[in-house]
Amino acid sequence: MDPKKQQLPPKENALFKRILKCYEQKQYKNGLKFAKQILANFSDHGETLAMKGLILNCLGRKEDAYSFVRQGLRNNLKSHVCWHVFGLLQRSDKKYDEAIKCYRNALKWDKDNLQILRDLSLLQIQMRDLDGYKETRYKLFELRPTQRASWIGYAMSFHLLQDYDTALKILEEFRKTIQKTTYDYEYSELLLYQNLVIRESKNLHEALKHLNTYEANICDKVTLQELRGELYMKLGRKGDASEVYRGLIKRNPENRNYYLKLEEALGLATVEERLKLYEELKEKFPRAQVPKRLPLNYARGEELESLLDPYLRAALQKGVPPLFTDIQSLYSDPDKIQIVEKLMNSYLTNLEETGHLCETDNEFKEPASILYVLMFLAQHHSYLGDIEKALALMDRALEHTPTLIELYIVKGKILKHAGDYVGSYEALQEAQALDTADRYVNSKAASYLLKANLVRQAEEMCSKFTREGVTAMENLNEMQCMWFQTECAQAYYRLGQYGDSLRKCHEVDRHFTEIIEDQFDFHTYCMRKMTLRSYVELLRLEDVLRSNRFYWDAAQIAITIYLRLHDQPLSANTGENNINTANMDPAELKKLRSKQRKAAKKAEQNKAEEKKKEEKKAEHQKAKSGGNTDDLDNQPAEDLDPSKLERTEDPLGEAIHFLKPLQTLAPNRIQTHLMAFEIYLRKGKPLLMLQALKRALKLEPTNPELHTCLIRFLQYRQDKLTNQCGTIVDVINREVTRLLPTTEPNKLNEDFLNNNQESLPHRLQAARSMVLLDSVQRERALSIATILDSHLHDRTHQNTQQVLEWMESREFGATPEQLSHYKAQCHAIYPRARAFCPPQPASTSSTSDSTSDSTTTTTITTTSSTANHNHVDSPSS
Repeated sequence: MDPKKQQLPPKENALFKRILKCYEQKQYKNGLKFAKQILANFSDHGETLAMKGLILNCLGRKEDAYSFVRQGLRNNLKSHVCWHVFGLLQRSDKKYDEAIKCYRNALKWDKDNLQILRDLSLLQIQMRDLDGYKETRYKLFELRPTQRASWIGYAMSFHLLQDYDTALKILEEFRKTIQKTTYDYEYSELLLYQNLVIRESKNLHEALKHLNTYEANICDKVTLQELRGELYMKLGRKGDASEVYRGLIKRNPENRNYYLKLEEALGLATVEERLKLYEELKEKFPRAQVPKRLPLNYARGEELESLLDPYLRAALQKGVPPLFTDIQSLYSDPDKIQIVEKLMNSYLTNLEETGHLCETDNEFKEPASILYVLMFLAQHHSYLGDIEKALALMDRALEHTPTLIELYIVKGKILKHAGDYVGSYEALQEAQALDTADRYVNSKAASYLLKANLVRQAEEMCSKFTREGVTAMENLNEMQCMWFQTECAQAYYRLGQYGDSLRKCHEVDRHFTEIIEDQFDFHTYCMRKMTLRSYVELLRLEDVLRSNRFYWDAAQIAITIYLRLHDQPLSANTGENNINTANMDPAELKKLRSKQRKAAKKAEQNKAEEKKKEEKKAEHQKAKSGGNTDDLDNQPAEDLDPSKLERTEDPLGEAIHFLKPLQTLAPNRIQTHLMAFEIYLRKGKPLLMLQALKRALKLEPTNPELHTCLIRFLQYRQDKLTNQCGTIVDVINREVTRLLPTTEPNKLNEDFLNNNQESLPHRLQAARSMVLLDSVQRERALSIATILDSHLHDRTHQNTQQVLEWMESREFGATPEQLSHYKAQCHAIYPRARAFCPPQPASTSSTSDSTSDSTTTTTITTTSSTANHNHVDSPSS
């Protein structure tokens, strides 16, 4: 279109400027009114159409917004405003690559536009387009050389590209322009950032010289000394480093890291030298705990006993509940376990006989000491696997003081370790009843309820501390409470409610996406406030954000479910298919169909009500924000429908969505590669399967689950690739011959079984492989997997439960007699594990809703089965 026709007369041009002002001030209705006035006379004005579309996007009318912006762009392709607006729309939809293209097109027509350059630089650092970021920051630096952010942004672009020399030159020139005051924290941060760049350039002598030169200007003296000590160590000046760390210990005698660094600086190699150092430090800092605790890691025998005795007695007299957690690291040595047990038993005997912890110490008497001794011994025996003795000690402690909350927490933990999740949450509910205002106890109780698969009760427990007016689930999702959501996903998975479980997994995934999006708030803020070191740390953290354990837990559950849904897809009437209608008489069948129609009608009504609630909620939010339901970057997320999630058309594609970040950020965890193998096996990608197996073999060649994957790969090779030829087959054959001692799956499985006769997890996987290779050997496989001799390694209730799940699965399909026999054997060994308890007789009397839910859930927990055997462990409490 002719550019002259796109020029507005003065009156309309003034109105257009008012549109821009209304948009900036979020007065969207006024902006639309002014746009309407311009378009009444100039209906083809591209920039006005674009601005109208931008305002409509802020009001949530996305389709109309795109229509107007595209129309405006067609009318005026040479307008930087139209391209900029189109870029803003793409950014609001998280299409950052497209937004960058739009901004670059806008700069073709107005290359010195500061706002477009700033927006472009934000997107480039967000997408880690560091070369493009450097170019944009240089342009901003040219246009605004007097602004601090221009210097810092340009220097940081070189730092992130690891061009340290150029970054340092820019920072030094900028430092010279700063007017220093007596106490200038921002100048101090600039100096520390400059030192960070010098250290990363490996110029350690220059970094130390820089610290010494500007010591007076650096306000953070602790960081200054820590950096100095670190540099002295790297330069080999250990004498100077030891003096620095002695000064830091004097400043903070409870910092464990300072003591370890001092040991390293002094070059202490023997136990005697270390103990002598800590003896000296104990005299200097008699009230500090760290110099008393660290020697326990090194001492042995009588020396350990002489050091451990006063340490334990002081903690027991003071009443320190987490004493066992403090000492637990010593339990890696069996000799130290015996010393701890001997001392604690002697304390218990002395307290029962004399009321004192030690026969020689008769001056101090604390009646509560016996309580903490009993609690410690209970945790001690629970750790060693003697659950009954641990619970007997806990009962004695509760009899002594039934109002101490910590006792119920410890009891719940012991029962959880024994597999009695119902007993564990009951203990925590008692603790919660003693102090209803304690958020930690409330959270712990909710966690144990989820482990017992009581999701509704867990939600009710959490609702005591969530915002009123919304459900606990919604509020916990808003607060990004990921421990609850991952445990909730596991509970739903165990209950077979795959859609609800996937919903929780996707919510966790969205949290990580939101955290990454939140970087936008810091790109300009950190440069303005000069928190440069923290900003660089933030960028590096965001790059590896999905290595967090919460994402790992959610991804593992989601991948396991998607694999199961690929193997056994759910139909629209899955529930009906599970009912045997062939043997029903006509009256019963008619009754069933009527019941199903009513249930379907009720489901539709509930869905309509939910939709109305969502619309009301959206209207309320709109009214609350003055018609601004969207600040351009915060588009409302699409609702996660459990039924749609569990009936996805491409479950393997969804599984890969969760797998990709793990392959990048968690390559050192073998489960990453085992899950990758499972996915690629189903997709029929032999090279990717081989890649996953090679990576897993490098990490843990004796892993039991890896063995089953190897057997399945060899079986796949025999079935699908034997009669084929080509480069891929040649590569696979060559690699398999190189990696494995034999390419015959049956021989490989027998060798694996013979080499791991004493390990229960290995026997289980050998049995699985045996059934996969030859179903005739079912009985032999069952006898191999179900052996429960006491000499077996890793014979825990979790591993025996995995055997039970395999027996119940479609892969093996054990008979009811085989299942009940194995459960009875396990119940004799683990009497408190609910998974092996015999089913309770049904009660004829009516029960309350909560009791009914509890009974149903316990039964489900006991008989739960999983089709896919990538076992998902519950996250640690």
